[in-house]
Amino acid sequence: MPSTIWFAPWTSGPAAETAHEKDVTGAAVVSVTEFTPHRPWTALGVNIAGAALRKSWPEVTGAVGLWLWVDPDVRRPRSGSVSVWREEKDLKGFVARHDHLRVMRSYRDRGTMRSALWETTRFDAEATRAAVRSFLSGRSQWPRAAAGGGRA
Repeated sequence: MPSTIWFAPWTSGPAAETAHEKDVTGAAVVSVTEFTPHRPWTALGVNIAGAALRKSWPEVTGAVGLWLWVDPDVRRPRSGSVSVWREEKDLKGFVARHDHLRVMRSYRDRGTMRSALWETTRFDAEATRAAVRSFLSGRSQWPRAAAGGGRA
C-alpha cells in the first residue's frame, strides 16, 4: 500500500514573484529531502526542528518557496522538505547556515537521509508536487544523481 504523504501549505520565500505558488515563473532549482528515523519517536523532534527552520523562510536569500511533508506511518514515519531556489548557490548558503547545521548534526546519527536535486527551466508547482509525491510514495523511482553534479 502506498504511503500517505501530507504536505504543509506552501511558504513563499523572498525570491518568489508573488505569494501565490502558481505564479512563480522562470528557472528554478528544486531540492527534496527525506529523513527516516531509526526509532519512530525521533520523528517528533525532527518535525519540530523543521517547523522552526520554516519560520525564517521568508527571509532566506534566493528561496522561492517550501513545502514541508510528512508520512505519518506509525511504524516508519518519514519527513522532509521540498525547497525551491533561484540558484543552487542559494540552496548551498541555506545548508551552511548555523541553525540548519545544528539540526543536521543533532539528528544525523538518529536516522537515514536522502535527497534529490534538479533544475527546471520553468517551475510548475503542481507538476513538481505530483512528481515528488510519486517518488516519496514509491510509485516511481527517486531521481538519480547525474555524474559530477549531484543533479537528477
